[in-house]
Amino acid sequence: MEMLFGVLGGLALFLYGMNLMGSGLQKVAGERLKKLIEVLTNNRFMGVVVGAIVTALVQSSSATTVMVVGFVNAGLMKLTQAIGVIMGANIGTTITSQLIAFKLTDVAPIVIAIGVAIWLFTSKRKNKEVAEVLIGFGILFLGMSMMSSSLKPLGDSQVFKDIMISLESPLLGILVGFAMTVAIQSSSASMGLLLAVTSSGLVTLDIAFPILFGDNIGTCVTALLSSIGANKTAKRAAIMHLLFNIFGTGLFMFLIYLTPMKSFIVSISGDSINRQIANAHTIFNIVNVVVQFPFAGLIVLTAKKIVPGEDEDVIGLKYLDSRIIETPSIAVGMASKEVLRMGRIVKENLELSKVAFYNDDEKLNMKVFKEEKRINQLEKDITEYLIELTRAPLTDEQYGTVTTLFNTINDLERVGDHADNIAELAQYKIDNKIKLSDSAISEISNMFESVEEAFALSLTAFKTAEIDTTRRVIEYEGMIDKLEKDYRANHIDRLNKLACNPSSGIVFLDIISNLERVADHSSNIALYILDVLEDRHKN
Repeated sequence: MEMLFGVLGGLALFLYGMNLMGSGLQKVAGERLKKLIEVLTNNRFMGVVVGAIVTALVQSSSATTVMVVGFVNAGLMKLTQAIGVIMGANIGTTITSQLIAFKLTDVAPIVIAIGVAIWLFTSKRKNKEVAEVLIGFGILFLGMSMMSSSLKPLGDSQVFKDIMISLESPLLGILVGFAMTVAIQSSSASMGLLLAVTSSGLVTLDIAFPILFGDNIGTCVTALLSSIGANKTAKRAAIMHLLFNIFGTGLFMFLIYLTPMKSFIVSISGDSINRQIANAHTIFNIVNVVVQFPFAGLIVLTAKKIVPGEDEDVIGLKYLDSRIIETPSIAVGMASKEVLRMGRIVKENLELSKVAFYNDDEKLNMKVFKEEKRINQLEKDITEYLIELTRAPLTDEQYGTVTTLFNTINDLERVGDHADNIAELAQYKIDNKIKLSDSAISEISNMFESVEEAFALSLTAFKTAEIDTTRRVIEYEGMIDKLEKDYRANHIDRLNKLACNPSSGIVFLDIISNLERVADHSSNIALYILDVLEDRHKN
């Protein structure tokens, strides 16, 4: 039991250290990690590079492939892009095994001490993020040391020796590696466990190779499970990951047993079995990518054959998928894109309500009412996503951004309500055959123009975070407040002079009141951005 507890405790430390280091690396990378995804084009080679870098940062190929499934499900990534990222993820995941093979357990306590010292004696956010990386790095190696120490007595066990000898059977070794990775849900962790077992001196390359292959196939299960409930294209992305690793295993089985590949690995690795296994893991994944890269299109076609049917259109949210939350820096960026998309839909609906009002167009009124329901659903869905996102390990800056998004979608939804109100007034105008005076129409037109400009500027401020743009929105809001007061006074003057009837007056006052409120919400959005910019300047 002591051995079991030691292994479980060491594995827990290893997983915690790896997650802490990955989380710290993500925070240090910050916006750069988000931009890595944005550089993806149809160029598959760039996909391989991005996949490798992102996986090295998040310390998990499973997290990267699950993220890819999320991007594909959201319509942000095509299958031809996804296959490149999946290939790159397999290369990036070898970083962990290479680090472990350096046997840095002796310096782990020092690294932790340095990390904790930085954490305690600095108030700068960036320094604390670096401290997280160091602490996670040290804990990872402490976990490895604990597992190795706990497993050392196995070297004297005849039962363990017999089990190790039986694993020289390739099929059995593959099954063991597969089962380990599925159970732990991390190929890096199962690799760490394998390297810890090597301290017994009973694990040879012949035993390690099949387990390595099983690890690579087992890591596909996470993405496959993640694709349940996703659209067909996302399911194909998960299938591509599985196909890639199965083909790679078949290829390497051939290379290992029928070519001098094994001798080559030993010759470049020396006597260290850990180094041999780490290099075998890296070479396996690099060769796998090099050989299969030219046939990426064929893998995509095969996945489409396995999951037949037409590609599905993205319904509802376009940029958001819960799988992406695993990488908060990217998830926050995608949430901002979704909120901006919602803002553009609201802007279009406001314009539709204006045209419907001017032209007495009932069909356009119906379209405005329909779009308002869509806007309300978007607000609900985005809010639920943001609540889920707040449970992720966010930096202070990211948390501030999420708070701004919460406030912004509330104002956007209210602008949508005012567009809906204007369409209702347009319908009332049609039903009651109300005619407005030329001066009233001119004033409404002028106010509409100013309000639309203010709202468009608020969306620009949200997108660019430019301080001059935010200030222009706030200036517009003050000007529109004055217009509303002046036009209200003009209208009362027209009523006194009997230049318009009371029914048309009600419509006029309600229109300018709704437009003034749109300007208020535009100003609110600009003020949120201004607060964020000022906080950044202080920090």
